[in-house]
Amino acid sequence: MEDLTDVYNELIMEHSMNSYNKKHLEKADYEEIGHNPNCGDEITLELKLNNNIIEDMSFTGHGCAISQASTSIMIDTLKGKTVEEAKEIIETFIKMIKREETNEENLKKLEDAICFKNVSNMPARVKCALLAWHTIEKILQEKNK
Repeated sequence: MEDLTDVYNELIMEHSMNSYNKKHLEKADYEEIGHNPNCGDEITLELKLNNNIIEDMSFTGHGCAISQASTSIMIDTLKGKTVEEAKEIIETFIKMIKREETNEENLKKLEDAICFKNVSNMPARVKCALLAWHTIEKILQEKNK
């Protein structure tokens, strides 16, 4: 039987190397650049809303396997959700990475994004995993202004 950590690592590698979410989004409603000055990771996140539903998202940019995979998996997790649901998932992810949320029931809403749970044990990688999540958080805050 495969160890859950191995499954998570495979998922991260798959998304970092072959992300179908890495593309330019035609007619995006919102676009935001996320940058991690510590390591040089940079993404441009594009978002298309349909009323209050995240209809589509994509990203372009470059960075380490963790930042690229985290962005791609975040997109899969948030697509189709309402803005309110997305905000709740984003908050849960950030708390998980900061070790402020450990309740397995609450973490289930993260779907595949839970694979980044062990990143909290690697302080140098925390910002890599959070880059996209902070970027989408900024978009959704701007939207409410």
